[in-house]
Amino acid sequence: MVKELGRKLIAQNKKARHDFAIEDVYECGIVLTGTEVKSLRAGRASLIDGFAMIENGELWLHGVHIPEYTEGTWTNHTPRRKRKLLVNKIEIRKIAARTKDSGITLVPLQLYFKDGKAKVEVAIAKGKKAHDKRSTLMEQQAKREVNRELSRRQSGKDS
Repeated sequence: MVKELGRKLIAQNKKARHDFAIEDVYECGIVLTGTEVKSLRAGRASLIDGFAMIENGELWLHGVHIPEYTEGTWTNHTPRRKRKLLVNKIEIRKIAARTKDSGITLVPLQLYFKDGKAKVEVAIAKGKKAHDKRSTLMEQQAKREVNRELSRRQSGKDS
């Protein structure tokens, strides 16, 4: 049997980068049942309402929706159950120390297969206010316009 190599993206939480200021990112393994893995291999999952918490020294992922496997029987999983994340104890301590501050949360950014194993990218994030979101959008737009003008001048299309 040929082993899967590389990285295959399953789900991405694009809104997280808009709503939160990302401070640190951790790659975690995830404990799944058989039908969850089959459903993920079909490319179906949603990270929109997901978050992570530390409970009893373990990292848990809540609110991530992995739909039931269509070919599954009575052994199918519940779509929004909490799932254990596999992280080193040292990293859990670091994450716990950082999340004690108010306004800091753990947000899943991506769910993917890496060399055949399911992984989740979890970020330590701080919520943005409405004016922060607007300023970020204005900065991106200004940067885009500067790059557009520079590329126009380099290509020799000066007016």
